[in-house]
Amino acid sequence: MHDSTRSGVYGTPPAELAEAPEGATQFSPLIPGSARLEEQPEGSFSDMLVLAPPGTVERRYTTALALRALDPGGALTILAPKDKGGSRIAKELKSFGCSVSETSRRHYRICTCERPSLLTGIDETLMEGGPRRDEALGLWTWPGVFSWNRLDPGSVLLEQSLPAFSGRGADFGCGIGILARTILASPTVEHLAMLDVDRRAVDMAARNIADPRAEMRWVDVRSGTGLQGLNFVVMNPPFHDGGAEDQSLGQTFIRRAAEALRPGGVLWLVANRHLPYEGVLKPLFRRVTPKVEAGGYKIYEAMK
Repeated sequence: MHDSTRSGVYGTPPAELAEAPEGATQFSPLIPGSARLEEQPEGSFSDMLVLAPPGTVERRYTTALALRALDPGGALTILAPKDKGGSRIAKELKSFGCSVSETSRRHYRICTCERPSLLTGIDETLMEGGPRRDEALGLWTWPGVFSWNRLDPGSVLLEQSLPAFSGRGADFGCGIGILARTILASPTVEHLAMLDVDRRAVDMAARNIADPRAEMRWVDVRSGTGLQGLNFVVMNPPFHDGGAEDQSLGQTFIRRAAEALRPGGVLWLVANRHLPYEGVLKPLFRRVTPKVEAGGYKIYEAMK
């Protein structure tokens, strides 16, 4: 074990409920540049603050990683909205051998405990929540990544509709690489930048796409891409942030695509039918063409 006074934080918990110590190491895979919690030596931290993910497998996995990284006796604070897993945290901590204190504030459950000297069920939980090969998908995936255990119907519709591209392009929000497989099937594609805010998705895409023309980037598209002069951009943009619908996400993706494309370059976009993206597309692109509408989704081709 390590004698440690290091602090860690996972995600961005509301500061009025639990504030991370100054200098705490960030571990969220959704914040580009964060450290990897799964690579931390056992017993290397004195305290951890975790905003628990809503998915059961992902939440238990993250909790197990945080506990493993703590010194015996190290302090764990973990919280989540009651309706997004918070009501289950205490039971899950107890299953790992922890004695738990629990409070409720502002629709959150906040649990605190010390890491026991003997943790139970950790190895099984880490195996269940870690990277896996999904034979049905034919791809490597990771619980917590978007559409990690199923084919997203919007992405499938877009994949079926894509033309054969040429030149240099990008896949914004590439996930584990489903669209990239189809894009790179065209021999005239010279380079494909694959961007995602989820480091786990980027890791899995790197396993799934063994093509020297593909370049994986762990970035938040909203903060800018640094790409210019592209021939094409493909995307199934997100429209939820923290579980709540946020139409500005997709609108920002569209603006970033317009910035990255050369004149005459094309954007291929799939969106849920109810999302009002036309108002953003039309001022930024010379021509906007609805291509397909099916199953609650619509696909656009927009020429810069």
